[in-house]
Amino acid sequence: MITLLLGGARSGKSALAEELALAQPGVVRYLATAEVLDDDFAARVDRHRDGRDARFETVECGAALADALRAEPAVPALVDALGTWVATASVTARWSSPDRLRDAIGEVVDALVERRAPTVIVSDEVGLGVHPETPVGRQFRDVVGLVNQAVAEVAEDVFLVVAGRLLRLERPAAVWPDHRAPLPGGEP
Repeated sequence: MITLLLGGARSGKSALAEELALAQPGVVRYLATAEVLDDDFAARVDRHRDGRDARFETVECGAALADALRAEPAVPALVDALGTWVATASVTARWSSPDRLRDAIGEVVDALVERRAPTVIVSDEVGLGVHPETPVGRQFRDVVGLVNQAVAEVAEDVFLVVAGRLLRLERPAAVWPDHRAPLPGGEP
């Protein structure tokens, strides 16, 4: 069971993801994807780690998310977060070409599908923000959008989190069965 929670900064997505993950019995692997690069961020990570429930087993996987997902496929997991995974993998120069990017996304999606235990995933919804001013910012937004779509495709449940509230996102066919058909009176 794959559940994806999307939301903006400070939307409450991580807190809700933790609650959802802790609904599983026993230990839950907390797959942290950030790479700490400065003192301010290190303090934020420490506060976040210190506030976690004792049932979380933290694995600081950074860019090696697919490997971490495959390491314990029968243990419930929480991935926090895909946006930081994109940033971490970009910094470590894993994606020197579009093919490597596509392969990296495919590895994560395959690892998610192979898991036997429930997996809760947190990601940034970057499509609702301001237009990034820099090429790097635009590339980040585009890549996170691609990753979100790829993971949503294999997830059983996808939620948008706003102000700590959940909105279930349905597949187009669930609400509009002919969503790929031409509009009445339109060209085929």
